[in-house]
Amino acid sequence: MTTVRLTAAEATIRFLAAQRTEIDGRTVPLFGGMFAIFGHGNVAGLGPALHAHRADLPTFRAHNEQAMAHAAVAFAKTHARRRMMACTTSIGPGATNMVTAAALAHVNRLPVLFLPGDIFAGRRPDPVLQQVEDFGDGTVSANDCFRPVSRYFDRIMRPEQLLAALPAALRVLTDPVDCGPVTLAFPQDVQTEAWAWPIAFFRPRVHRPRRPEPDAGELKAALALLKSARRPLIVTGGGVKYATAEKALADFAARRGIPVAETQAGKGSLAWDHGMNTGAIGVTGSAAANELAGRSDVVLAIGTRLADFTTASRSVFGDAVVLQLNVGAFDAAKHGAQPLVADALAGLAALDRGLGRWKAPPSWATRAGVLTRRWQRVVDGVTAAPAAGLPTDAQVLGAVNRTAGRNSIMVCAAGGLPGELHKLWRAADATSYHVEYGYSCMGYEIAGGLGAKLAAPKREVYVLVGDGSYLMMNSEIATSVALGKKLIIVLLDNRGFGCINRLQKGSGAAAFNNLLDDAAPHIDFAGHAASMGAHAATVGTIAELEAALDQARRRTVTSVIVIDTDPQRSTADGGAWWDVPVSEAPRSAAARRARDAYARNLKRQSLGG
Repeated sequence: MTTVRLTAAEATIRFLAAQRTEIDGRTVPLFGGMFAIFGHGNVAGLGPALHAHRADLPTFRAHNEQAMAHAAVAFAKTHARRRMMACTTSIGPGATNMVTAAALAHVNRLPVLFLPGDIFAGRRPDPVLQQVEDFGDGTVSANDCFRPVSRYFDRIMRPEQLLAALPAALRVLTDPVDCGPVTLAFPQDVQTEAWAWPIAFFRPRVHRPRRPEPDAGELKAALALLKSARRPLIVTGGGVKYATAEKALADFAARRGIPVAETQAGKGSLAWDHGMNTGAIGVTGSAAANELAGRSDVVLAIGTRLADFTTASRSVFGDAVVLQLNVGAFDAAKHGAQPLVADALAGLAALDRGLGRWKAPPSWATRAGVLTRRWQRVVDGVTAAPAAGLPTDAQVLGAVNRTAGRNSIMVCAAGGLPGELHKLWRAADATSYHVEYGYSCMGYEIAGGLGAKLAAPKREVYVLVGDGSYLMMNSEIATSVALGKKLIIVLLDNRGFGCINRLQKGSGAAAFNNLLDDAAPHIDFAGHAASMGAHAATVGTIAELEAALDQARRRTVTSVIVIDTDPQRSTADGGAWWDVPVSEAPRSAAARRARDAYARNLKRQSLGG
């Protein structure tokens, strides 16, 4: 057996650099690079290994560990899980800063490889700098925080353990069902230890997506259910995008006359103006999609977790039977659904073959069309420029949507904006709409925009971010400037947490601790962004915003455009109930009204399915 003597760190990087994937018939590196913030736990081990392989596994230096991991997640999402990135940090705070991003990746089923440095496996100098000591367990380190938010976790205590650990990690990262974050905790002494590695371990491997076909029995039952439907509705989730099933879905829905509603993750699977696209569903849904959901008799959910925002806390589907086409049995069994476990593309193809000439009754598609056209008139109205006063979030996103063009990507994450975007944004394709709402993580936006730009450098990337999220994490503006990866960032300043303030008042409570009061300091967001190398400006009207956006498109450097918005107003049209518990011991008239409304809505929940 031919071997080569390498350190464990060198072997890891050489292995990762050899992995390949296939996209549109081309074989490309599976890993787009490694985000690294060096410290004493990785600079002497992984640092030299990354330097040696910088030509075939680029290293990117960020300014915040959580942010760089968000960027890695966004890179994978933009590539529909076909490509991914890795992240390495030192031990201690560098490692634990990434735990939030690992949870985000876990919830959203997105692949990222975490390689946090760890304490000494040999324990000679214990306790080392930044070591977290467990008084009753000598095997514990801070990296154990990754266990519940990783789909696969391992701690490399000997170099040769990588012969099993790295292939296991790649299996999870590329598996359609198990896909999610992987953590290989890497003790700093082990990184530098050498071993004789089989040359065959480093041969290039091409990872092609697996497409599980449906079980014959489940398919037969699914076909019988669909053929019995008089008012079927499709709910499209992120799994449609990850299976690259967008075209198949568009064709299936059009030929079968089945309206389609979109989850946050699935939005853009159909272009907004596709004839069967009725818009967003659920808490932040369109009036069209939610009315159709309430009247439907069969709901075909494709590639979705059916989380509470999608189902309006299990109240939106009325008496419909749910058919879950999902690659994961875990998701396919939710809500008492009839499962059809399969890849979305393979499952749609099997359904299409089995349905023969069946179509939904034409009157159902006609009704969907009437409701959708009515909803689009609402969208036109609420996103139009205001005659006077502070603009709303809807009016700002309308301006961005009108000026962005079809070959752009819009990135957002938390607060009130995702709800408005889900209802109102007109997505051109699956990549153009990039909202992280599985974990709804404040601070994802700018870092996520950077990851999207790294994945799709030829597309203009727009980041919509509130002042609250901006203050939580803005450091990757500097990284985007340093890397020459231009972003157009629109910062909506409503002076606090406007979304939660509205939710607080809606639950009958007094407004408290969400909006900044008059004593709070004025923050010069434009000046702050400019100090990190961005071109920055503050605008006062929608017309000024549109002019600034036009100028930003012509620039080659990241632009930040700041605009004040109204914290009290959101789009009242559309939407549905969300189960947020209200006090059973109300102390005010407003709280009593909120509790009464909550009790009425609880009766609409379908808890048996």
